[in-house]
Amino acid sequence: MVYGIIGENCSGKSTLAEEIKKTIGAEIITGKDYLRMAKSESEAEMLFRKKLENAVNGENIIYVISESEHLKLLPKDALRVLVSADIDTIKERFKARMHGNLPAPVAQMLEKKHGIFDTGTYDYRFDGAHGDAAAFCEMLKKGR
Repeated sequence: MVYGIIGENCSGKSTLAEEIKKTIGAEIITGKDYLRMAKSESEAEMLFRKKLENAVNGENIIYVISESEHLKLLPKDALRVLVSADIDTIKERFKARMHGNLPAPVAQMLEKKHGIFDTGTYDYRFDGAHGDAAAFCEMLKKGR
């Protein structure tokens, strides 16, 4: 099964992906990590698409997506999970990543990107600020 974990920076995607990995066992691939599969970007993308297509009914792969252009890489039958958090939570988490400093241009960028995935079609939605990742994973496990 391919799990597309989709959301903005610092929304809780990685935390949920790790919990899914722990619950069902899966390989986690994040963003452009697939580029390591080949020397050229086009060849790496082709190999990655094949890997995901083969995994739809096989091994578990979690693809963590924070850029909308990566959505096109998900196979049609992938399970799509939107992970969201309120903008204040996202800013606080990003600030922590930046060692306590959130420059105004970065805050503006986060505000501009906030909600970019909200109108998509998803199989599940997960609250990355207040949701229970373990309970969500158990629900996913039962639904497989």
